[in-house]
Amino acid sequence: MKVLLFNGSPHKNGCTYTALEEMAKVLKEEGIDSEIYQIGIKSLTPCRACGACAKIGKCVINDDDVNNFVEKCNDFDGFVFGSPVHYASACGGTTAFLDRVFFSAFMSGRGEIFAHKPAAAIASARRSGTTATLDQLNKYMTISQMPVISGRYWNMVHGHTPDEVKQDLEGMQNMRFLARNMAWFLKCKQAGENAGIMPPKQEDPVFTNFIR
Repeated sequence: MKVLLFNGSPHKNGCTYTALEEMAKVLKEEGIDSEIYQIGIKSLTPCRACGACAKIGKCVINDDDVNNFVEKCNDFDGFVFGSPVHYASACGGTTAFLDRVFFSAFMSGRGEIFAHKPAAAIASARRSGTTATLDQLNKYMTISQMPVISGRYWNMVHGHTPDEVKQDLEGMQNMRFLARNMAWFLKCKQAGENAGIMPPKQEDPVFTNFIR
């Protein structure tokens, strides 16, 4: 079993990474492999809402790593999506990247890449904006039939530098709670599948709006 730890921060080894690294250590102790994925600092084009992904099976924008990331997700059993707080929400890179990842997977009929795979969101901030960021990130999961894993508090760490984040003893402890809960859920899911309990087969989606 493998968990993909998504670092949406422009800082490769910054505060968000520090929290994800703490989770990676605990996952290893629990016998779960993990990988930290860094989106980097290259320019990211936001979703154009062109709908082309529904026709060609992937995002039409090919000058960044979004399509490669979607393919990579096939190989993982669980996910943690982490972002720093920028203006009381997930940072711009995270938003542009994940909007296109989830929208293209959904519109192209490839929702099985994420469906029924457990996921969690974490946020790092100097001071505030974390709960709004977690709410934003959780919505990617709840529209994708992904069981949302929680810790014993909202999944956030505080600090302006990695060293300050490590001083957030409660926040770092919650990363360990979260990692253990993720490992436990993955093991339960595997045990269920070994016993013949598989994810439900769902109905074909119905699309409506509020005027008809």
